[in-house]
Amino acid sequence: MSGHGTPIPMTSTACGPLAGTAKVPGDKSISHRSLILGAMCIGKTTIEGLLEGQDVLDTAKAMRAFGAEVTDHGGGSWSVVGVGDGGFAEPENVIDCGNSGTGVRLIMGAMATSPIVATFTGDASLNGRPMARVTDPLALFGCQAVGRKGGRLPMTLVGAETPVPVRYTVPVPSAQVKSAVLLAGLNAPGQTVVIEAEATRDHTERMLAGFGAEIAVEDTDAGRVITLTGQPELKPQHIEVPRDPSSAAFPVCAALIVPGSDVLVPGIGLNPTRAGLFTTLREMGADLTYENERIEGGEPVADLRSKFSPDLKGIEVPPERAASMIDEYPVLSVVASYAQGDTVMRGVKELRVKESDRIDAMAVGLRANGIEVQDGPDWWIVSGKGHGNVAGGALCASHLDHRIAMSFLILGMASQNPVRVDDGGPIATSFPIFEPLMQQLGAQVVRTNK
Repeated sequence: MSGHGTPIPMTSTACGPLAGTAKVPGDKSISHRSLILGAMCIGKTTIEGLLEGQDVLDTAKAMRAFGAEVTDHGGGSWSVVGVGDGGFAEPENVIDCGNSGTGVRLIMGAMATSPIVATFTGDASLNGRPMARVTDPLALFGCQAVGRKGGRLPMTLVGAETPVPVRYTVPVPSAQVKSAVLLAGLNAPGQTVVIEAEATRDHTERMLAGFGAEIAVEDTDAGRVITLTGQPELKPQHIEVPRDPSSAAFPVCAALIVPGSDVLVPGIGLNPTRAGLFTTLREMGADLTYENERIEGGEPVADLRSKFSPDLKGIEVPPERAASMIDEYPVLSVVASYAQGDTVMRGVKELRVKESDRIDAMAVGLRANGIEVQDGPDWWIVSGKGHGNVAGGALCASHLDHRIAMSFLILGMASQNPVRVDDGGPIATSFPIFEPLMQQLGAQVVRTNK
């Protein structure tokens, strides 16, 4: 059984050219933050284009549990009537964050400096992921956490009654940890300072500024220094959520490996802290172009056109790029399988503690499909076979991980034999329209049994 109910086995078979427009869902990172920051305002925040995947819906339910009025108006249009910074009510029941590491860690940060108690849980995958990386810095504010061995969910947090500001250096590149500390700092007096040696996605900083917080970002020899002045009066906003680059990765990468393909993915957020995959693909020789580049809601946006690229070459991905594409390495490894030569990925130990151990999950599955993979604690190398030479034919385990499931389904779209996934159910957490969208483009992705 999966954490999402009865497993949904799926099969992907080699198909004809993919063509058309792929309107992927709204950005998951921005959707989470829109709901949480909306709940920390006094007044009504409106959101258009919210990602309505299960991860974000679980965050919406959590904000209701903390006292905010969250309303779904249909078609991706939502509103949040907030309770103000420090105004969270104590929830009556356990907060179930499903599969979402982003959701649970950001919500923990948002409540950590309010004098309330909340208990968090999730599905089997989330309950196996480490939370100490967030609860340790939150303890500096005065928040207490009690959970399972190894700092795992279910976990109860006792918010700080008299929070103090902190100065914290993030030990590993993690936008979730940085964001949790900044959200906690909102209800602490004085200045909270976060230092990150490597820049990670900066949606939280951009959105805090948009909501009226006093926040400064400075690049120094020690890294990026973010200074937040606590206890601001956040002002409600109207937010237009750009489409998710992590979701766009799947139709973009599929088009690159399926002969004759030409796919347009409109309105994709190209925040430089998120666009590392597209830079990497172009370095590999991908026919990937940006059209209609523009700024929407303070975020760079463009339409991406992706065409079949038969002459992809393996490259060494710069380790410093990892933070800007950490969720995209699984599908990059699929493209690397169809390239000529080795694609080397280093500085990626964060992949070991995602929804699954993504390095191990992809390495095992790719090997079963005829691809040579080497891997270590924070690196892996995929030896590509070139276009038309990927055998396929294997049954791959998704490990309750949406990106693993989708990546192997992309692999099967150009392999010699169909590729099967044991459970495609987790895909609904982040990309609920993946199946019909890919089918509309021409992909042969089907549920093995219904």
